[in-house]
Order: sequence, then structure tokens, then C-alpha cells
Amino acid sequence: MTPPVFAHGHLRLYLLSLLAEQPQHGYELIQALGERFGGTYVPSAGTIYPRLAKLQEEGLVTKESDGRRTVYAITDAGRAELAARQDELDSIETDVTDSVRRLADEVRHSVNDAMRTLKADLAAAAREARGDASTPPPPGPAADDPRIVSRQLLSEADTALTTFRAELRSELRTQTLKAALGRDTVELLTRRLDEVRKEVTASLRH
Repeated sequence: MTPPVFAHGHLRLYLLSLLAEQPQHGYELIQALGERFGGTYVPSAGTIYPRLAKLQEEGLVTKESDGRRTVYAITDAGRAELAARQDELDSIETDVTDSVRRLADEVRHSVNDAMRTLKADLAAAAREARGDASTPPPPGPAADDPRIVSRQLLSEADTALTTFRAELRSELRTQTLKAALGRDTVELLTRRLDEVRKEVTASLRH
């Protein structure tokens, strides 16, 4: 089971710290949290707004209408609570850093698993295309032997997969270090890999 990103009560305090930087809309707070986590964690509106409402009830934040949206701002009481719990806030920042690393590791494992599945499926499909290896090769030049051709093509496919994995993994690591890797990118990669796997498998099984 994946541990929670924030311990009990910590998200509430972290929201106060974000509002201490400047007044923000609820959606802006969600985006700010997503940016802090490099896109690996983006809280839902159902997670953020109830906590903002609770902070308002406690007199720690205020809200004002700004057209169609609501702007939240920290109060003096909210700043006083932040000051009194500065050590705890510092600990939360450390926990956030640890959570970003953990979530990034989970993203890498997800991508690696998808690549391994694609490679295994491609190899299995290629074996099926080769047919029974015990069947004597037909007469004629080796270049005309479909089993030999299939082996050569499988080698090319393996090379293409290895190159793809190496280049993409390098880019993912670079973006993770920049805290710029977003969940939408990982979802796009996973979806497209699954699509490619199905298309290649279907092509080989015609």
C-alpha cells in the first residue's frame, strides 16, 4: 500500500504556508502543490476545498469573491500559527522532498514495467511468427528463409526497443530532477505503449 503523501494535519499547515506567500484561488493552490511535487501528486478539489473551509472556520484564512472564483488569504491568526509551528513546517518540507523522490521512483518502475511487457509481447509474437523451429528449412538461399529473416527482424526490434528505453529514460530522469515530470506525461506514455503493443501484436498475428 502506498503511504500517504501528507501525514494527518500536515496538508492543512502546508496550505497555510502557500497562502502566506500570496492570496490564491483554490485551483491555484492545487497547481502550486502539483508543481511542488513535480506533477507526481496533484490533490483533488475534494481534498483541498474542505480543508480551506475548515481553515476559514478557525479564522486562519479569509475568502473573497473575485468574479466567478474565490480568493483565499491568510489572516494574522494564520501567520501566528505558522510562526508557532515553524519547526513542524520545516519537517513537512523534508517529508515533501522524500515523497517527491518516492513518487518519482514509482513512476520509473511503472514505465520500466510497461517497457518490459512490450518487449516480452513483441518477442513472443515474433516466436509465433517464426513457427516451429524444428521444421527443416526450405531449400533456397538463407536470405529467403523466413525463420532467418524473422530472427534478423527480431534483433532489429530489440535494438529499437533498447534505444527507445535508454533515450526516454534519460529524458524522464532529467525532467524529474527539474521537478518537471507531470502525471499527464506518464499517463500518455503508458497509454501509447499499450496502443503500440496491441498494434504490433495484431500485425504479427495476421
